[in-house]
Order: sequence, then C-alpha cells, then structure tokens
Amino acid sequence: MEPNNTVFSHHISSQFNEDIQDVNTKFMAMGGLVEQQVANAIHALLDTDLDLAIKVQFEDNAVNRFEQEIDEALTLILARRHPAASDLRMVIAMSKANTDLERIGDEAAKIARIAQNLCEEGESPRGYMETRHIGNQVRIMIREALDAFARLDAEAAVQVMRADGDIDREYSSAMRALMTYMIEDPRHISRVINVMWVLRSLERIGDHARNISEQVIYMVKGMDVRHTDVDKVEEQVQAKTTAIEQKKTPE
Repeated sequence: MEPNNTVFSHHISSQFNEDIQDVNTKFMAMGGLVEQQVANAIHALLDTDLDLAIKVQFEDNAVNRFEQEIDEALTLILARRHPAASDLRMVIAMSKANTDLERIGDEAAKIARIAQNLCEEGESPRGYMETRHIGNQVRIMIREALDAFARLDAEAAVQVMRADGDIDREYSSAMRALMTYMIEDPRHISRVINVMWVLRSLERIGDHARNISEQVIYMVKGMDVRHTDVDKVEEQVQAKTTAIEQKKTPE
C-alpha cells in the first residue's frame, strides 16, 4: 500500500515530507500488526487455541509501543516544522487514526482474554457462527480503511463507513438471537454472555475502522464528517471532487 505522493508535493520543506513519510511507514506497520491481532484473536476463540489467545494478549504491548512512538514523532513534527493547511490536517488525522488503531488492539486483546477463558471451559457455545461472520467483516474493514489511508482515497473511505452500518445491523440481530437463546436455555448464560462481549468488541472495532476512514476524508478533502450520515458524506465527497476537477479543467 503505497501512499499517493501527489498530496505531499507542496510542503513547507522537503524535511517535512521525509518526516511524515517515516511516520506513515510506522503507522502502516502498526496497522498490519493490529489487523493480524484481530485475526488471531478470532482464530483463538473459534479454534479453542489457548496458546494463540495468550500470544495475542502478550503482543498488545507491541501495539502500545507503536502508538507511543508515532505520537512522539508527530509531536516533534509539530514542534519543528510548524505545518499549516493540508500539512497540519495530515498530522492531526494521523494522530487520531493512531489512537483508533491502538484501541482496535485493545479490543483484540479483550477478545483473546475471553477466548482464553472459553478455551479452558471447552465446548463451543452458541454464537460462534455470528462471531466468525462479523469477525471476517471487521477484518476486511480494517484492511480497507488502512488501504484508503495509504492511498489517500476518500471515495474508498466512504465505502468503509457504509460497511460499518452493515456491521451495526448484524451485531444487533446477533445480540437479539443470543438473548432469546439465553431465555430459552439458561444453563449456558455465563458462557453466552462472554460471546456477547466478543461481539461487542467486534462492533467497536468496526467503529474504530470507520473513524480512521473519517480521518482520510478530513485529510484529503478538509471535511469533518464525524456524526454525519454516510449518504450525506458520500454526496459531499463527490461534490467536492467534482468542484476540484472543474477548477483543473481549462476553459
């Protein structure tokens, strides 16, 4: 995933460009690690893999180190380069997306802790089919959000935002089904509640992937689309893109 270098073409100094590219490389490495952590946490749960569950929790320390290093690097860029306009937006967007990546890592560690507990109890409880499905969807969301960030692709970021709505609906449906199951068969309440916590973590991971996509749109288009309906966001992004293209077209 190579960044779109055209966005880096009018910086205050070439050093800013080098600094931000270094941070971007580290950010993408952190993103790859976080995506793998989510995948491993889900596998640990579904495959009752105790060793993998413990590994995910241990490796959360590496995600935390990445977050600290990226924060420190961005703080130095602000202090030394004094970026303005689109350069400043890029630093702000990276800082916020960095926080969201770290929180995805936290949710993966939570899933791994629950997986560890359920591994020790044996027998797969109800809700694993929903966990597998929603888990696969959020993994795709993370990958596509990072890809949109790397390519500075606002249109792709909108599609990630739209996918978050699908996950929210499937999460609500799965939770209703599990509530009904517990009422009908109270013997497995505690274990099913653990699966519900896993689904909650997956839903939150989707929210964080959406947040990263919102930062892509802010970085590229200068639009703050938080708390905005995705249809309206898509309309605004397309309008802004059309306006920019019209300015570039010679009369």
